[in-house]
Amino acid sequence: MNDDKKISGAAYDYYGKMSLAQALPLGLQHVLAMFVGNLTPLLIITGACGITGGSDLADLQIELLQNAMIIAGLVTLVQLYAIGPCGGKVPIIMGTSSGFIGVFSGVAKTMGSGVVTYGAMMGASIIGGLFEGVLGFFLKPLRRFFPSIVTGTVVLSIGLSLISVGINSFGGGVAAKDFGSMENIGLGLFVLCVILFCKHWGKGIVSNAAILFGIVAGYIVAFIMGFVLPTTGVAGGTEYVKAWVLNWDKVAQDSWIAVPTLLPVDIVWDMRAIVPVGIMFIVTAVETVGDISGVMEGGMNREATDKELSGGVICDGWGSTFAAIFGVLPNTSFSQNVGLVTMTKIVNRFALATGAVFLVLCGLIPKLGALISIMPQSVLGGAAVMMFSSIVVSGIMLITKGPLTARSLTIVAVALGVGYGMGATPRILAHAPMFVNLIFGGSGIVPAAVVAILLNIVLPADKEEAK
Repeated sequence: MNDDKKISGAAYDYYGKMSLAQALPLGLQHVLAMFVGNLTPLLIITGACGITGGSDLADLQIELLQNAMIIAGLVTLVQLYAIGPCGGKVPIIMGTSSGFIGVFSGVAKTMGSGVVTYGAMMGASIIGGLFEGVLGFFLKPLRRFFPSIVTGTVVLSIGLSLISVGINSFGGGVAAKDFGSMENIGLGLFVLCVILFCKHWGKGIVSNAAILFGIVAGYIVAFIMGFVLPTTGVAGGTEYVKAWVLNWDKVAQDSWIAVPTLLPVDIVWDMRAIVPVGIMFIVTAVETVGDISGVMEGGMNREATDKELSGGVICDGWGSTFAAIFGVLPNTSFSQNVGLVTMTKIVNRFALATGAVFLVLCGLIPKLGALISIMPQSVLGGAAVMMFSSIVVSGIMLITKGPLTARSLTIVAVALGVGYGMGATPRILAHAPMFVNLIFGGSGIVPAAVVAILLNIVLPADKEEAK
């Protein structure tokens, strides 16, 4: 019982001391939660550039994917421990940003596919990351534009935007031909029930690592399902493998050791990429402020300090520059893991660091990465629906930190209704200029943040707030 209390106390303390055996499962669940999401943006953008498994550039794509895992782990360690001003010492996991998918896809349409285009994206990321890092130094005087009502609205928007991602995974993945099948939904529900049971009826490490136990249980059930249920189906006259089936061949075929390559693609400097990507780095700084605010409120029950926000944004920018040198897309705070911290309240730095080291090992040992990559989407979805909803709750907590005046309610209502609604329904921007689409289309986070910031500046303060 005393050991359980010791583990629990350390888990909820950022600087708490715990053994490697205690920290490992707590860190591993972070890797399981973000592994697929860390690689997906790279798969999409390399595909748009013609760097795919079915091309002559298949080896390059594999190399970039390995680098993505290594870089995510290294940048996370910098965020956790800080090197000088770089790093906020906050319980944040860093990973390949999905927020840049729209911008990079637009660059690919403008410049055409090919390695040169991908090199231009890396050049733009180097410059944009340096710029965001410099912006982080000036975050303290800009902090007045980010009161809890604004950051809370941004965090709420982040959570709302991720809920559909979690539900899609719950159904087996939106691209799966058996999406929404009872097998996928049943597997997701089973994982969710195991997590709830471990979290609220378990003690010590069982409760703290509930996500890990739920996902491992999902693997076991998916393995058993492969023996008792049909593993293939037919759609449109074509046979397909069901989404919940574990692809052990992928693990067997991967190699044991891989070494990262510096500058796997030649860097290209092209204004057609630099301008839109640079604008997006400003936007992602706002999103990072929201992520850090959310994780500090949800995980540590307090607001983030100026130093934490500044260091976090600097790490966001310079970490992205570092990533680009290895051919990896920008590395930013991972909202999925903000939800995990918010749900479990586990903020221990050493525990999160073990997850970061495991990510590096996944990059250096491809078989280890392959074992995680075969995780059925419905298993991930069983954990994700709860984690992502926790971000929404964190946003609500930030919004309600101060008195809910007519002014604050107006800011939240308009930012969510007009801002988030517009971004989540990108067809409304079909006739807008291209740069507007690149920045505001596809995600409700950015327009909601912009509307909240503008209204906070423009609307006069209520008497209650003035006091």
